[in-house]
Amino acid sequence: MVRSRYLPSVRAAAAGFAALALPAVLVTGCSSEDSGTPEKERSRSGSATPSPGEETGPAAPAKGSVTVQRTITTGLEAPWGLAPLPGGDLLVSTRDSGKIFRIDGRDGKKTELGTVPGVSASGESGLLGIAVPRDDARMVYAYLTTESDNRIVRMLYDDKKPAGDQLGAPDTVFKGIPKGEVHNGGRIAFGPDKMLYAGTGESGEGGLAQDKDSLGGKILRMTPDGEPPGQGNPESDSVFYSYGHRNVQGLDWDDDKRLWASEFGQNTWDELNLIRPGKNYGWPEAEGKGGKAGLVDPVEQWKPADASPSGLAVAKGSVWMAGLRGERLWRIPLRGAKPAADPQAFLEGRYGRLRTVVSDGRDGLWLVTNETDTRGTPEKGDDRILKLKVT
Repeated sequence: MVRSRYLPSVRAAAAGFAALALPAVLVTGCSSEDSGTPEKERSRSGSATPSPGEETGPAAPAKGSVTVQRTITTGLEAPWGLAPLPGGDLLVSTRDSGKIFRIDGRDGKKTELGTVPGVSASGESGLLGIAVPRDDARMVYAYLTTESDNRIVRMLYDDKKPAGDQLGAPDTVFKGIPKGEVHNGGRIAFGPDKMLYAGTGESGEGGLAQDKDSLGGKILRMTPDGEPPGQGNPESDSVFYSYGHRNVQGLDWDDDKRLWASEFGQNTWDELNLIRPGKNYGWPEAEGKGGKAGLVDPVEQWKPADASPSGLAVAKGSVWMAGLRGERLWRIPLRGAKPAADPQAFLEGRYGRLRTVVSDGRDGLWLVTNETDTRGTPEKGDDRILKLKVT
């Protein structure tokens, strides 16, 4: 059984249905994932003013560093999501094929877990983010596009079974998120509160981001079973967490459990946002810092040519943001809830498009390139996962 979940004005209602059994459909198509062509450039405005008490704590150094320690694996096709496992191995999802692979953290060997049934890949849609609960590495969660919607499923993972047959049948946790050729969101992550968070897109229909009856253009927060968590959300019987988003692609938390999110702009500004429950982040009424009453301005913003941000991770007191069109890794040093200094760019043009970045919990990051997603210029070995040391 699964229940459809909506936002504050439409309450959760039971609705059982059969488990996914649709064949994977691979359809090519163009997309606008990397934002539009920048309009007249403006200089980046100052940092957001934090609420009282949010500037506490030491500031990260103004200047940091990135060292590429090694290439973990190569030859991935349109990789998207990355989930670390206990012991240092990694799970990676591939958008167009619908397959999940395990990557040995020492020698880079790839083992296919299996293909997620029901994936319908076209444009920016397909098998997107994956996540593994911190206390149960046997369960794999995935955000995917089907023929009718975007949804979150979970599958039992058994590495004792033969390669290609290690995933159990998907159990749908949450369904009904709008789908489109573009702006499907797709990032999922378990927070420090053990709740499941999901960033959704407005599927190319900007008005959905402001529509509280739609799941599009939102950040959702739910239990691992897809239920409203009962507390911590704007309304106790809803999964709604924040709204006014165009296409959320990155989610992570700092040491003080603040949630940060990266977001594609359209033609003018990409955004880094500090997420607070119930707040309106502006799209499509505002793009970037507009200072409009009732809307939350981003903490930082970039021209789309320099960023087009996807994954996001917090490590060593800084936010690290992967850029697709910008082909660089951005570092935003923090002091509490505001930047401590101007952003720094690393690896510019060195590895091409950068899709996902994940912290190893210490002083390192895993970084996934994305040259094979139909928008890059792949070279021998693409796509790859890199291990970075950062300061």
